[in-house]
Amino acid sequence: MRTLFVGAGATGGYFGGRLASAGKDVTFLVRPGRQAVLKKRGLRIKSPDAETVVQPRTRTAVDGAYDLVVLAVKSYGLEQALLDMAPAIGPQTVIVPLLNGMRHIEELQGAFGAERAWGGVCLISATLDDDGDVVQMTGMHRLGYGPLDGSEDERLPEVTYALSGPEFDSNPSHTIVQDMWEKWIFLASLGAATTLMRGSVGDINAAPGGRDFGARIAAEAMAIATAAGHPPRPGAVSLLQTGLAGTGVSTSSMYRDMVQGAPVEADAILGDFVAEAAKHDVPVPMLSAAYTALSIYSAKRA
Repeated sequence: MRTLFVGAGATGGYFGGRLASAGKDVTFLVRPGRQAVLKKRGLRIKSPDAETVVQPRTRTAVDGAYDLVVLAVKSYGLEQALLDMAPAIGPQTVIVPLLNGMRHIEELQGAFGAERAWGGVCLISATLDDDGDVVQMTGMHRLGYGPLDGSEDERLPEVTYALSGPEFDSNPSHTIVQDMWEKWIFLASLGAATTLMRGSVGDINAAPGGRDFGARIAAEAMAIATAAGHPPRPGAVSLLQTGLAGTGVSTSSMYRDMVQGAPVEADAILGDFVAEAAKHDVPVPMLSAAYTALSIYSAKRA
């Protein structure tokens, strides 16, 4: 399949770069500044045990319709991305978004139709370093995707092949909405804890009351999902509890962005989550406090 990755940051650069390295037909739609970096240095992926360099095919404007569009931008870049990618959408194009939260689904369906907008979820801890290289910080690298209604879409085998490579876990899913909710639970909890406490998971758990604080945030997040009709499955509960009980330097992307003075995805990850709690009368004082703190940060940054 002719595949377009919209964005070549930490997420798009990692998964798109791995696929390009495996010989898949991948093009990146990027800004001129990012294109210049990629032309000069190549797309470099620095993993814990190796470094891979790919010479990616890049565009700053769409050059025709694609079979598959992977949307890998931050939530605050979605509006512009929808405009930029519009010429790439053909009658049978599949759109797999790798954004956080759930708000982007309705926007994609409204812009391009429910038949084109699928669900997508990625689990990876990665960032861009000062040189613009992708740094994979842990060994976790999973990609999931599928029709939102869980149906047996005839395009799924081709999409699965296009998004499968030897360097990461790639899985078609018939429960993609549940998968997205479970990632939302994890991200909101980890983001709230690390940004509110201004430290890593290990820092939090080493402090007085830290473990109880993390447990209360996890309980709030799971209560929201359960009230919304998406109670987390045992594996997701275990991942969340383990993630918040660690002793290492694990942080969230929102925390790393905040430390660098960059924009944060507070509205999509925490604001919508807190709003969902209000719809179901679920009290979430910890998550609400974190969202308020991040809103103050965003206002001062602006």
